[in-house]
Amino acid sequence: MTVVRSRSTDQIQTYVEPAIRALLDRLDPGSRLVAGYQLGYWDADGSPGASQGKGLRPALALLSARAAGAAPEAGVPAAAAVELAHNFSLLHDDVMDGDTERRHRPTAWTVFGVGPAILAGDALVGLAYEALIEVPGGEPAARRLAQDVRALIAGQMADLSFERRDDVTLDECLTMVGDKTASLLAGSCALGALLCGGPTVLVDGLSRFGFHLGLAFQLVDDVLGIWGDPRRTGKPVGSDLRARKRSVPVVRALAGGDPAGLALADLYRSPAALTDEDVARATELIEATGAREWTQQRAWQETEAARAELDALPLPEDVRAELTDVADFITGRDH
Repeated sequence: MTVVRSRSTDQIQTYVEPAIRALLDRLDPGSRLVAGYQLGYWDADGSPGASQGKGLRPALALLSARAAGAAPEAGVPAAAAVELAHNFSLLHDDVMDGDTERRHRPTAWTVFGVGPAILAGDALVGLAYEALIEVPGGEPAARRLAQDVRALIAGQMADLSFERRDDVTLDECLTMVGDKTASLLAGSCALGALLCGGPTVLVDGLSRFGFHLGLAFQLVDDVLGIWGDPRRTGKPVGSDLRARKRSVPVVRALAGGDPAGLALADLYRSPAALTDEDVARATELIEATGAREWTQQRAWQETEAARAELDALPLPEDVRAELTDVADFITGRDH
C-alpha cells in the first residue's frame, strides 16, 4: 500500500484484506484467480503477489465508520465493498482502453484474456453488494453503492463517447470526472458512516468531502497521465494521448483556441496512429496552452473545497487529521 500512512491504512491489512480474500473464496476458480491477480494478492500462477493498489478507498471507508463513532471493524464491509467495486471498474477500464500495464505489471486481460477479465470484474462488483447486504441493516449502504456504481458507469460511457467527438466541452469533461471517479470516492467517504448508523448530516457532509476529493484525485491523475514518471505511476508513458483521450488537460488545451491548441486539435484529428514523436509534441502543446497549470490549480481548489466540508463537520480530531492527510496526499502525489 502506498497511500498516506494512517491508522486506517494499517487496519486494511489487519481487517479488510482478510475479508476480501474470504469473499474471493466464494468465486469459481477461474474468476477467483483473475480477481486475486487484479487485487495484487497473487501472480498469474497463484503464487503470492506484491503489487497492490493505494488502498485509498478502503481507508476512507474505515475513517467514515470512525467518524460515526464506531470501531473501525464495523466499517470493514464498506471498505471491502468499495475496493471490490473499484477493481471491477479497473478491470473493465483496462479492457476498453487497451491498456497493457497497471501497477508495474501486465493488466489482467493481457494475461488471462478479455473474456475472463470482464467476467472477473462482474464477479467483483457482485461480491461488493454481497458484502453490504449481508450486514444487518445494510440495505441503505447497498443502495448507495448501487447509485455510485451507476454514476461510475455513466462516466465511463461518457469518456468512451468523447473519443469519437471533437466538440467536448470542459463542463462535459468535468461532469464525466464527477461520475467516473468522484462518485465512488464520495461513496467511500459515506458508506462507513451510513453502514454504522451515522446521522444524515454526517453522511452527507462526508459524501461532499469525498466528491471534491475525487475530483481533485482525477485531475491530478490526468496530469500524471501525461507528465508522470512511468516508474512511479506504473502506467505506460503517453498511453492516454495515444488513445486520444479527452482528459481534462487535453480538453482545456483544445478549448483555448490559441495556436498550440489548434495544433493539438490537428494532431488529435490525424487518422494515423500517433508516434512517440507525436506524443511528445502533444505533451508540449498541452503545456504551452497553460492547461497543465490550470488543471493543477483546479485540483488545489477542489482539495480546498473538500477541507471546507470537513471544517463544517463535528468529527473526532484524530479522524479529522487523518482525512486532512489524505486530502494532502491527493494533490501532492506523484503516482
